[in-house]
Amino acid sequence: MRDSGQAAAPKSDSAFDLEGYLARVRARIDAALGERLPGGAAAVSDPLHLHEAMRQAVLAGGKRLRPCLTVAAAEAVGGTIEHALGAACAVEMIHSYSLVHDDLPAMDDDDLRRGQPTCHKRYGEATAILAGDALLTLAFQVLADEALARPEAQRAFVRAAAELARAAGRAGMVGGQALDMSLKDTEPTFELLESCHLGKTAALFSAATVLGALAGGGDDEQVELLRRFGVDIGLAFQHADDLRDAEFVSHRERALERAVELSRSAARAAQTLGDAAAPLAALAALVERRATEVLDRGAPA
Repeated sequence: MRDSGQAAAPKSDSAFDLEGYLARVRARIDAALGERLPGGAAAVSDPLHLHEAMRQAVLAGGKRLRPCLTVAAAEAVGGTIEHALGAACAVEMIHSYSLVHDDLPAMDDDDLRRGQPTCHKRYGEATAILAGDALLTLAFQVLADEALARPEAQRAFVRAAAELARAAGRAGMVGGQALDMSLKDTEPTFELLESCHLGKTAALFSAATVLGALAGGGDDEQVELLRRFGVDIGLAFQHADDLRDAEFVSHRERALERAVELSRSAARAAQTLGDAAAPLAALAALVERRATEVLDRGAPA
C-alpha cells in the first residue's frame, strides 16, 4: 500500500551514469530488433512495403525506455542483458505497433512521428494497419522463440506472454486507448484521467518490468515488486508528460503531486533490490525531475 502522505525523496546514487547506461542498452536493443524484424540482410518479397514499414515504425528513433526497463529489471534480479533482449524486443514491438495505430486518421490522425511522416502517411493506411498487426503478432513469436531456445525458462516465457497480452489488450493499453478516445473534447476528472493513464501507459510499463523480472529468473516476490515499480513509474511518467505538454491545465497541481509521489514510491521499490537496481532507482529520480522542472520554468500560459 502506498504512503498516504508525500514521503521525502529516497536517497539516490548520484554517481550512477544513467545516460551512459541507457545508451549502451539502447544500442544492444536496436541491434536485437534489427535482427528480429523482417526485411534486413535477407532479400525477401515485400508486398505493399510491409517489411519496410515495420522496420521504419520500430527503428526510426525512439528513446527505448520500455525495453530498457525490461533489461534493467532483469539485471535487478540477477539476470543479464542476454537473458532479457528477447522480452525487451517484444515489449518495444508492442509499443511501436500501438503508435502506428494511434497515428491513423480514425484515431489521433497525426501526420508526424519523431519528426518524420507517420507510417500511414509514408506507406498508406492499409500498409500501416497491416504493419501494426504484424508487429503485434511478431512480439509473441519472439517470446515463443525465447521459450523454445531456453528450455529451463519455458514456464517463465509462457507467463511473460500472458502478462504482455493482458497489458496490451482490453484490460490494459487497448482499453486505455478506448477510454482516451471517449474523453476527447471533454474535461475529465483527475480520477478518470488517471484511470486512462493506468491502461494506456502504465500497463505496458508494468509489463516491461515484469517481463524483465521473469526473463532474469526473478522469484514471485521480486516479480510483484517490479510490477508495482512499473505501474508507479508509468503513471508518474505520464503525469510528468501532461505537465510538460501543458495538457489538462486544471489538474496541474494534482498531476505534479502524483508524479512526485509515484516516482518516489518507485524509487523506494527499486532500492529494496539493492545496487543491482541502480538503473531503476535512477530512472525514478529522472521522472521526478521531469515533473518538478515544470515549476522551475513556470506555469504555461
